[in-house]
Amino acid sequence: MSFFLLFFLSLIPLSLSSPTEHELLLQIKASLDPENRFLSSWTSYSDPCSSGSFEGVACNEQGHVANISLQGKGLYGRIPAALGGLKSLTGLYLHFNALSGEIPKEIATLSQLSDLYLNVNNLSGEIPPQIGNMSNLQVLQLCYNKLTGSIPTQLGSLKKLNVLALQYNHLTGAIPASLGDLEMLTRLDLSFNSLFGPVPVKLANAPMLKVFDIRNNTLSGNVPLVLKRLNSGFQYENNLGLCGVGFTGLKDCADSTKISGNRPEPFKPGGLNRKDIPESADLQPADCSKTNCSRPSKSSKVGLISGIFGVVIVFAVATLFTFAWYRRRKQKIGSAFDTSDSRLSTDQVKEVYRRSASPLISLEYSNGWDPLDKGRNGFSQEVFESFMFNLEEVERATQCFSEVNLLGKSNFSAIYKGFLRDSSVVVVKCIAKTSCKSDESEFLQGLKILTSLKHENIVKLRGFCCSKGRGECFLIYDFVPNGNLLQYLDVKQGSGKVLDWSTRISIISGIAKGIGYLHGSKGSKPALVHQNISAEKVLIDSRFKPLLSDSGLHKLLADDIVFSTLKASAAMGYLAPEYTTTGRFTEKSDVYAFGMIVFQILSGKRNVSQLIHHAAESCKVEDFIDMNLGGNYSDSEATKLGRIALLCTHESPNHRPSMDNVIHELSGLVSN
Repeated sequence: MSFFLLFFLSLIPLSLSSPTEHELLLQIKASLDPENRFLSSWTSYSDPCSSGSFEGVACNEQGHVANISLQGKGLYGRIPAALGGLKSLTGLYLHFNALSGEIPKEIATLSQLSDLYLNVNNLSGEIPPQIGNMSNLQVLQLCYNKLTGSIPTQLGSLKKLNVLALQYNHLTGAIPASLGDLEMLTRLDLSFNSLFGPVPVKLANAPMLKVFDIRNNTLSGNVPLVLKRLNSGFQYENNLGLCGVGFTGLKDCADSTKISGNRPEPFKPGGLNRKDIPESADLQPADCSKTNCSRPSKSSKVGLISGIFGVVIVFAVATLFTFAWYRRRKQKIGSAFDTSDSRLSTDQVKEVYRRSASPLISLEYSNGWDPLDKGRNGFSQEVFESFMFNLEEVERATQCFSEVNLLGKSNFSAIYKGFLRDSSVVVVKCIAKTSCKSDESEFLQGLKILTSLKHENIVKLRGFCCSKGRGECFLIYDFVPNGNLLQYLDVKQGSGKVLDWSTRISIISGIAKGIGYLHGSKGSKPALVHQNISAEKVLIDSRFKPLLSDSGLHKLLADDIVFSTLKASAAMGYLAPEYTTTGRFTEKSDVYAFGMIVFQILSGKRNVSQLIHHAAESCKVEDFIDMNLGGNYSDSEATKLGRIALLCTHESPNHRPSMDNVIHELSGLVSN
């Protein structure tokens, strides 16, 4: 009989095997975007892992789907169970949409998932307790939905969880004490729900907890005194039943015998649902040795035989499917390496590089790379914590990377304007992990350099954030309101962007001081070569003070990315002539770029011609000074600045002055 069974099963077509990731993505599309309004790039004839073919989809180096980023796309469908089939998924970002329906329990099979963002949708139903099995989960964002029921106690099994955000739902029941088992938890937001009962002491003792928000619930009982350590990170307003000593606005708990009106009524026999029972209740399993339990019958034996037969069938089917999968996988691997030429083209080399290992793959989400080892690689704990942002803050600042806030894009980064909670305006530079240094220690050293740069003519780095799930690093800088220097070149008279003479001298002096600081002027710090100074990298603040941007950024980026960014500099004439022969950057190559910027500021032109050089050499001031000034400048100052620009752009680096010498020369200008 077994032989005939296996023969019958062998006739089952291979099409019944597990769907491919491509097929799963098309199922996901049909559910998330049923009218094909937003995911039109997801087609049956395109490769999900080729660049730009499936919007919002990124693959890992093995060619499996590792990231789905569809936040803020206007999706209004449902989250499908098919998502559970993408076993290599590490980041799922579906927030800021209008998705409805329940969270499928199949999502819990994503064992590699670290970031799960389903917040700001219209999701309903209960939180699947199976999520507690997602051992690699670091961020769980379910806030701003319509979720009901209680918080599953199983969430206490998420040992790597950093952030749990459940605010603004319709959750009821008690706060599970099991959340106190989350040793990595730093942020817990349960505000604006209908939770009742006390604050568990076990949760209050969570070692890494920094933010705990329980506002606007119906909680009651004594607030654990240990929560005072969180200071302003603990928010508890609008819970009339809470009491405690040392917490502003809470009454003393001396009269603890009085039952609060906010407490739920006592449980009544007969009306008890399992989900309503607090986790502290001691429910004993049924004891089948007692007389009121049923005993095995003949029918159970028949069922046992049927069950065994069913297991045999399932095992046979599984064996067949496994063999089919293995054969198809082997064919796929064989075809991947079947090539007539072992050499790679330039484009293939880039693709191989982009799929290579990157330090950001191993970075944690909100606590940095290794929360227990913040002092390594030269970072002090205070410095580390003062510069760290989490992804939630970055997304809130940029309105989830809204196109409205997009300031610019390049091949390796995107720049957004953002607003922090303190109302300060920032710029967020998003860099893909594939553009960063492949050696983690080098990358960390680069971050250390960026955090150490502090000068009035250097754009201030506010902080950084690295997301493993998104595969991006975010650098947060102060926003500089008046654009870059390039916008003040080649302008028309009366446009409002013509810089007066004193402002031009002040800008030249400020740029020189900024470069001098990078070069370790007067031993202030170890020398750092900027490598990519240009008018575009000089930002102008509200007082028209110049600020150098991207200082030290090359220390984070891969060498081929740095090289590709130099094309624009070479086209504009900023690249020192010796670079073409040495391929090296020095302080003198920065000096050369500075000299070109001086010529641009004096002439008001983006392109510095040879005629401007000759005019400066001949001291013919009127031939290299911007006509938009209308003669409102100093001949002597213009002559001196022209001479400085000529020296800085000398063909031989040995004949160029140091930035210290340039700063000294500029200090003698009357208008400085």
